[in-house]
Amino acid sequence: MSTPSAAPSGSRRTWGWVVAAIVVVVAVVVAVILLTRPDDDASTASPSTVPSSASPSPTTTSTPPAPAPSPTSSATSTTATGCAPNDERPPSSADPVEVIDVDGDGRKDQAWISSGSGRRFGITTASGATFSAAIDSASPQPASAVVNVVQQEAIPIALVDLGREALLYSLTDCAVTPVQNAQGDPYTYDRGFADAGTGVGCSQDGDVLRLAGLNAVSKDDGKTFDVTRTFVDLAADGRHATNGDEATVATGAPKADAVVTTAQEVSCGDLVAGKDGPVEQQ
Repeated sequence: MSTPSAAPSGSRRTWGWVVAAIVVVVAVVVAVILLTRPDDDASTASPSTVPSSASPSPTTTSTPPAPAPSPTSSATSTTATGCAPNDERPPSSADPVEVIDVDGDGRKDQAWISSGSGRRFGITTASGATFSAAIDSASPQPASAVVNVVQQEAIPIALVDLGREALLYSLTDCAVTPVQNAQGDPYTYDRGFADAGTGVGCSQDGDVLRLAGLNAVSKDDGKTFDVTRTFVDLAADGRHATNGDEATVATGAPKADAVVTTAQEVSCGDLVAGKDGPVEQQ
């Protein structure tokens, strides 16, 4: 009895190993399948993911340029304004000359002086506006002028040379306006006629030009000169002027020295009346 019972026991153990082997094989197959499926999913998902991330990219890239036209448009609008055009025109006796940008539109404008008893100084802008003021002076000499900007505010001004005196005009607000002194009278620079000065200039003060009355006085019959300067400050509106303190800028300077010649003319920066601006036609 003991012999037959041993055979079945060995057979059961053999089948047990077979079953175990099968389980192991199945487990390996399942594991392989499970390990390989994420790669397939990833490769399948990859095209889906790329368009998804790429799709917003053009939107993000195209968004920044959108605001760019706004500042450009705004700057163009500001610089292109200038003075409003009108129906005024320079008189036929005037000879307009190109000068600096007076009305702030970035384009050069023209200045002119009409001749005759009713002579006037005027501006014609590139935008098509013309404005002027009478030259109120009894001086018989032909008028000439320079146009420039002064002070930190970049105030546009004109200096009209009449030989014995020079008149100061403000060119702000699309108008030619005689500048007033502290007493409310037209501001006038003496050119030696009243022994109060000999010229007017615009002296460099830091990075800006400042109006200045100049006086060159000789004590040795014109061989050498002492030169003084008085700064003239304009109000923010450009239409009122006050004098500063007088300062000596040269002592015993030779007649041909630039500091002396400048003090005997009407200029503003590098611009000299009679050379770099309008001149009254004869």
